[in-house]
Amino acid sequence: MNGPLYIAVDLGAGSGRVFLVGFDPDEFFLEEIHRFRYPPYFDGQFLRWNFQLIFADLKTGLGLAGMKASDLGRQITSIGVDSWGVDYGLIDANGKLVGDPICYRDSRTHDTMTRVFAIVPRDEIFEKTGIQFQKFNTLYQLYSDDDESPSMLLLLPDLVNYMLTGTAVAEYTNATTTQMVGAGAGVWDGDLIGRLGLPRRLLQDIVPAGTRLGPLLPKIVQETGLNDVEVIAPATHDTASAVAAAPLTEGTAYISSGTWSLIGVERTTPLITHEALQLNFTNEGGACGSFRFLKNVMGLWIFESCRREWQNAGNSVEYEALIGDAAAIKGYPGFIFSDDERFLNPASMLEAINTQLSETGQHIESDPAMITKIVFDSLAFRYASVLRSIESLTSSSLACIEILGGGGRNRYLNQMTANATGLPVRSGLIEATVIGNALVQAIASGRFESLSDARGYAASKIEFEKFTPHTVQDLAEAEVRYLAIEELFRTRSAQQVGAK
Repeated sequence: MNGPLYIAVDLGAGSGRVFLVGFDPDEFFLEEIHRFRYPPYFDGQFLRWNFQLIFADLKTGLGLAGMKASDLGRQITSIGVDSWGVDYGLIDANGKLVGDPICYRDSRTHDTMTRVFAIVPRDEIFEKTGIQFQKFNTLYQLYSDDDESPSMLLLLPDLVNYMLTGTAVAEYTNATTTQMVGAGAGVWDGDLIGRLGLPRRLLQDIVPAGTRLGPLLPKIVQETGLNDVEVIAPATHDTASAVAAAPLTEGTAYISSGTWSLIGVERTTPLITHEALQLNFTNEGGACGSFRFLKNVMGLWIFESCRREWQNAGNSVEYEALIGDAAAIKGYPGFIFSDDERFLNPASMLEAINTQLSETGQHIESDPAMITKIVFDSLAFRYASVLRSIESLTSSSLACIEILGGGGRNRYLNQMTANATGLPVRSGLIEATVIGNALVQAIASGRFESLSDARGYAASKIEFEKFTPHTVQDLAEAEVRYLAIEELFRTRSAQQVGAK
């Protein structure tokens, strides 16, 4: 007899997916039901997300999932929603959204960190929260927000859950990305919030991943046709859901490879040291009491932005063809430092890449295959650099790397990562976020006894591909060239922080 199904809604920064997932003993059911896009738009003042578009498409996906389950003769038990971090919506006294959420790539927080550090020093914020410094963290967005009318602040997945159920909470894994939660405490840091004059009244109680939020509102039931389905908060930060699916063991690092690359290890306690602060590592909350000690790296966003420009110029942008052409290029034509802020939201990514190449005395490129290779080679060496830092900071050795997410389809980048790190790489959890989302729901509903039990089930049903490190000619010399460029930009960034 087939067991219940779970709806996993995964909202990425620009596109969303709705999946049906089932965890029967003999069958792992995973099917994409609906995919939709919602690029941010500029309203003349701010870059925003069209929340009504997001929510309408989400409800469409829920309705389609319900019909699919009915066709299969199966019952849907619950719904879980995850999304990217830091962005939020403001709710007024009547329970209405004040305006579309502002996108983290908006420029309004350009100089906010300087003003915040003048009140609460950088090292003190890290000691309190253990969270990395990024100018778009919720802390700096909220500090820049001068709207005094709202009654609630809800991060994106919490906002969706509120619209689905009427229950307003802040799920822990996503709340930690705000840089306003006490490290390991699971509650908002009142001292930090108070000293910065931020409106504590807007923030909702923090609840752990797996919290039951209640049934769908009657109007949502009517719109979707979903009866007797509850909403459960999974690990609502998308990376936390992805990591929840990964069969991590001692010595295993993960790279959640997508728009951003999140490179880290799972820990039972946060790691808050001066060295971790200097290297801008973070201690984000994970499912079931874990911590994600990791570093954000500007990931496939760089490549995808280039693809959009090539497409607009009428060039071929077929993904596999570009990767194949890049792989055929001998040697290492150039490197960029992917975490340069100029890559966050440039008017032209191609121009930004060539500006950096020029600044570092490298050849400016126009060929798509050449630029593709430069981006992927640079990411692989950046991954290797971050993983060496993790070994140093944690005083432990890494034995292997688990690639999570859609970037795991990129076999060239996977192999290059193995070569650059000298560690075996494994991919296969392409839909790690969706799977982890549903696994946490299943734990909450009693299907699995623990996260370890849930991970073991998922690992037994996934077909993995392994990439063994190869000895490649000129690799060592290429790494030296790359590290010189990384050091140049890291030093420049440190000097800018010092000047602030």
